Amino acid sequence: MKHDIELVEKAIKGDAQAFEQLLFKEEQMLYYKALSYFGRKEDALDVIQETTCKAFLAIKDLRNPEYFSTWLFRILIRECYQLLKKRDRMIPYDEMELLRKMEHKQELPSDSLHLGEALSKLNESYQTSIILFYYHDLSIRDIAEVMGKPVGTIKTYLRRAKKHLKNELERSYKFNERTI
Repeated sequence: MKHDIELVEKAIKGDAQAFEQLLFKEEQMLYYKALSYFGRKEDALDVIQETTCKAFLAIKDLRNPEYFSTWLFRILIRECYQLLKKRDRMIPYDEMELLRKMEHKQELPSDSLHLGEALSKLNESYQTSIILFYYHDLSIRDIAEVMGKPVGTIKTYLRRAKKHLKNELERSYKFNERTI
């Protein structure tokens, strides 16, 4: 999201109201991204609270005001991983998948593998790149910046992650086809 550079500069200089306005603009993005990592509203809100606190304390160190959203997003991802490491589990979900589950509450065969489960089997780098690219529509260049990796590495992560997901989902589908 593009922000008013003057508002970001005010926040960098210590204006709490400007920082609050910036957070209100990012509120929905922060919530859905945190929810995609945890699947629970409470955990997502905890991470957002920690992210907000750390961002407020560190905003004076932001060098490029035009990258406020990317900077805030990086803090959020780090906080998500810290909480996940504490709990030693990772269950990312697509926001639309969560909404569908809440609305329909349909049970699929217990052996079937859902996309969220297949994603949780990927390593952290692959998982993050897939979530950022497909669920949050970030460009490969933005993902590279957020993850602190070269663009070529992100392309490799995406290619390998898609291959792993395809194999996992096909294996689950074939297994369920045989059991039915």
